[in-house]
Amino acid sequence: MGTQLSGQPVLILPEKAQRFLGRDAQRMNILAARVVAEAVRTTLGPKGMDKMLVDSLGDVVITNDGVTILKEMDIQHPAAKMMVEVAETIDEEVGDGTTTAVVLAGELLKKAEGLLDQEIHSSVITKGYRMAAEECIKILNQIAENVSPDQEDILKKIAVTSMSGREVEIAGEYLARIAVQAVKQVMEKTDEKIGVDIDNIKVEKKQGASIGDTQLIKGIVFDKERAHSGMPLRVDNAKIALLAVALEVKKTEVSAEIRITDPDQLKAFLAEEEKMLREMVEKIKASGANVVFCQKGIDDLAEHYLAKEEIFAVKRVSESDMKKLARATGGKIITNLKDLTKDDLGSADAVEERKIAGEEMTFIEGCKDPKAVSILARGGTEHVVDEVERGIHDALCVVSKAIEDGKYVAGGGAPEIELAKKLRAHAAKIGGREQLAIEAFADSLEVIPRSLAENAGLDPIDMLIELRAKHEADGRWVGLDVFEGKAVDMINKGVLEPLRVKTQAIKSAAEAAVMILRIDDVIAAAAMEKGRPPTPPSPPGEEEL
Repeated sequence: MGTQLSGQPVLILPEKAQRFLGRDAQRMNILAARVVAEAVRTTLGPKGMDKMLVDSLGDVVITNDGVTILKEMDIQHPAAKMMVEVAETIDEEVGDGTTTAVVLAGELLKKAEGLLDQEIHSSVITKGYRMAAEECIKILNQIAENVSPDQEDILKKIAVTSMSGREVEIAGEYLARIAVQAVKQVMEKTDEKIGVDIDNIKVEKKQGASIGDTQLIKGIVFDKERAHSGMPLRVDNAKIALLAVALEVKKTEVSAEIRITDPDQLKAFLAEEEKMLREMVEKIKASGANVVFCQKGIDDLAEHYLAKEEIFAVKRVSESDMKKLARATGGKIITNLKDLTKDDLGSADAVEERKIAGEEMTFIEGCKDPKAVSILARGGTEHVVDEVERGIHDALCVVSKAIEDGKYVAGGGAPEIELAKKLRAHAAKIGGREQLAIEAFADSLEVIPRSLAENAGLDPIDMLIELRAKHEADGRWVGLDVFEGKAVDMINKGVLEPLRVKTQAIKSAAEAAVMILRIDDVIAAAAMEKGRPPTPPSPPGEEEL
């Protein structure tokens, strides 16, 4: 890239840099984003297909979870990376709806390309898209149904819907029940609203058993064993001390040297160390604790004394697990052993070490009204147990969002068809060129029921005609039953989704499409670093500067 000044070239960018201007830049970005959307489109719905992803090391992931597929793909194009960011953001915010958002964003860009070909400026299209997205959110809030934490049947249906089309679907009802119980256990009510932090639900996965062996533990499970083989394997009526301090002889803060010139001095030094460690254990014993979880190390001698006192101890427990233990057992995390009293202890019916899939694990069970719980996910193979974990994560997310917002909508493409119908009526009131963009947004929404029909082997045109006809006759929750190949009421069918999943998917898809459409100049620096992918070839008509 350069220009001429008094006959002398002035270089602004490196010699091999490439630049894409105007329609070429837009066309290139739209194509890249659409390719990503097409990659996950076939995974949508209960009859969606799986993808096998093989990384550079030969590790294999088999899933139809949109965000997992996009994370595993080694995507280089900057516009395509934006689509991956959309999926990751939705996964963090609501846990489900990632495929819907990416497919919708791809379709919005496809329709925008048609408008750009009609010489409609991208600023007009982006304004229309933003207006359409706002109207969609407004309509969804008006038509959404109410749900409360007591309506477990509805919450279970929401959880089952999030797992449909996956390998775990065979145990969907069972896993959904576990997810609902876990979320209800950790939710906290305030005067104004209900809050659910799913970080308080710990999911541990172990292969070697069936999906049906997955269990909810009213307490905490983690991958640690007893500190000493002489300690009891099980402690009933556990009184638990949570220590964020090492059970070791303290080291000095500054560099120090101790000179020992006599064997008796060495003997006295060692005896003093032993005495300090014994006092630590006696302090724990005096508090009434029979179980110790220590965030830091435990000296070998301290382990010996704890074992003699029949105290179950685990060392090097992670900080996140310590916080969950405090919420589950009601104990306080102590940073100074001298402050430990019986009031600081947590309690549980039992603490036990068990061998699961060849590895020792510690179970803290029977906590009284715990605000942190664990789910032990099981599966026959590593691939299955990974898919179980992903399914449980999605179920926990959707149930928590449904409880927090107290709203849900139907699935099966029903909200999209209803939104498309109402958006077209809204567009007619707006008029102008924005009307074309709003109508394009309405048409784009129908990609969801159309994809569901295609993935189920049904005729998408016939299904769309049937769905539109039933919505015109005021059947707002009529969606596509892919198993029967008919348009039916999805609320009665039990296909439900939280309102937040749908609103977040529409907002994110619209924002991604708007961001990509606003780019009219792509400047690609030369691939200087070794191993970096080469710059893509220039499309026809590219202007070289």
